[in-house]
Amino acid sequence: MKLKKVITVLNEMQSNGVIGRYALGGAVGATFYLEPVRTLDIDVFITIHAEAGNLVGLESIYEYLRQRGYSTEGQYVVIERSLVQFLSAGPLEEEAVAQANEVDLEGELTFIFSAEHLVAIALKTDRPKDKVRILQFIEADVLNQKRLDDILRKHNLTEQWQDFQNRFLGGK
Repeated sequence: MKLKKVITVLNEMQSNGVIGRYALGGAVGATFYLEPVRTLDIDVFITIHAEAGNLVGLESIYEYLRQRGYSTEGQYVVIERSLVQFLSAGPLEEEAVAQANEVDLEGELTFIFSAEHLVAIALKTDRPKDKVRILQFIEADVLNQKRLDDILRKHNLTEQWQDFQNRFLGGK
């Protein structure tokens, strides 16, 4: 995976107005807080706003990248031999993009979801690997519990958090 090269392309896309603010999430985002794990793709979250009743798709992103020699492979764009997935979703992910942390990666500025948003999204997604990642965040002691609680409350995930705690943390 050529993360720095992908970030360079993302920053160029942002400078050229192809995408607005973006942030890295998923396993790549988590590696800024946890031990690196093997992942097949880079999840790039973007905010897409429709104009007055028009549907907005990802086609302009794909077209921009195709014109620069990048190809697609299923739902991914292959940028510098890395599988990149552009994602846009609901209010939780939009908030995570808006509040993402700016970090310097080998001289390239990029945006990474906060640890609390990564946990909230993992809780919402509710896959087995997401449960493991939540436990890793807890074990690494990188969460601001008040901030996490505020995010969970705002996005109606408090009950799922309580269930997770009861199941995996002995009801903390």
